Amino acid sequence: MKTRLLEPNEIEKAAEIIRAGGLVGIPTETVYGLGANGLNPMAVQCIFQAKGRPQDNPLILHIPEASWLEVYCEDIPEAAWQLARRFWPGPLTMILRCKKRTEAELRELKKGPVCSATHFGPRLIPDVVTAGMDTVGMRCPAHSMCRAVIEAAGVPIAAPSGNISGRPSPTTVKHMVDDMDGRIDAILDGGDCQVGVESTIIDLTCTPPRLLRPGGVPLEELLDVLDEVDLDPSLDRPLEEGERPRAPGMKYRHYAPKAPVTVVRGESQRTAQYILDHMTDSYWEGVICFDEFAHWFQDHPVERLGGSLDSFEHARRLFRALRAMDDNGVKHIWAQCPDTGGMGLAVVNRLSKAAGFHIVEA
Repeated sequence: MKTRLLEPNEIEKAAEIIRAGGLVGIPTETVYGLGANGLNPMAVQCIFQAKGRPQDNPLILHIPEASWLEVYCEDIPEAAWQLARRFWPGPLTMILRCKKRTEAELRELKKGPVCSATHFGPRLIPDVVTAGMDTVGMRCPAHSMCRAVIEAAGVPIAAPSGNISGRPSPTTVKHMVDDMDGRIDAILDGGDCQVGVESTIIDLTCTPPRLLRPGGVPLEELLDVLDEVDLDPSLDRPLEEGERPRAPGMKYRHYAPKAPVTVVRGESQRTAQYILDHMTDSYWEGVICFDEFAHWFQDHPVERLGGSLDSFEHARRLFRALRAMDDNGVKHIWAQCPDTGGMGLAVVNRLSKAAGFHIVEA
């Protein structure tokens, strides 16, 4: 397959490919997504094939405005509308109940040429999107080009991050080309992503709402709208045997570069000193660190996260830093860990998963 690189003005071409059942790399404000028609199970199946992604991992549906929720979801709580007013368009995904088809709709579908449950189940959203669950993640992205593609296609777009499964998520067109060239139909050039980590995922089907994945909307801002938010146990540990992922990124090793990662947690100067004390003299050990300490490791490949207190900059730079380490060919990566305030919770989550939860305390 030849992958076409689409210019920013080729919105309609991207939408045409989506409508025809193809795959398009699409920009969002968080990371680049790998988009397909979210109502076409065969098209969505191709996402899993292109990424090498396990099929028990659910996908997120992207919509252009909050009114689309009523088309595809039911039992929508008031909290969903409050969150949408505050954060949409933006980097927030809400887990809601899928709308069911009426008996009349099911009877009509069964008269058609294809009546397999793989294609038409009792819910409007195919099981391949939801991993067979009765809930779905819904998001309205802030990137204007992404929303324009959705509106032009006229369907919700299923779009996980556009990386090979397990690799760091792509935040530039180059990252998309590196992972998906020859695997998908096209990539739409929308420039560099501004947030740098995936959306926050909040489950609104339980009381209190539960944070399943920290991301572009910090927990502190969610608590400005919601009275209470539970933190899912998977945020700081892997899922146990038999546990079912309710959102992307919960179950498998994610965001990982080729080299193993050791995350060092603690006060920033102590973590820098710990890394310095435990490194060998080998050039093949790389360091991801705060700007203040980059000069400590001048004999090694270094990627800067920004100032130690700038969690939004850490998020913007994290995946680029992990991919740059791959480009340098290092054999081991040390990473300073920020605290969990603001966007720090999302950065810590991604670093922990990239390291397979190999975390040491300084």
